[in-house]
Amino acid sequence: MSSVVSFKVRREIKEKMERFKDRVNWAEELRRFVEERIRELEAEENIKRVVEELEKIPVSVPKGGFSVSSVREDRDSD
Repeated sequence: MSSVVSFKVRREIKEKMERFKDRVNWAEELRRFVEERIRELEAEENIKRVVEELEKIPVSVPKGGFSVSSVREDRDSD
C-alpha cells in the first residue's frame, strides 16, 4: 500500500524540474532518496545502540596499565 507525500519547492526549482521531466522520473528519484536517507538514519541509530551497549560492559585494565606490562613482556622475552 502506498501513501502520497507532498512538499514545496521554490518556483524556479519546479520550473527546472519541469524542463527535465522527460529525462528524470522525479517521483522515483525522490522516493529513492527518501528510502536511502531512512536507511542511513536507521544505521546511525543502530550504531548508537551498539555503542551504548558496549559502554555498559566493564573493562578491566591490569594494574600498572597494559602498556607497562606489554613493554616488560617484550623486554623479558629477549
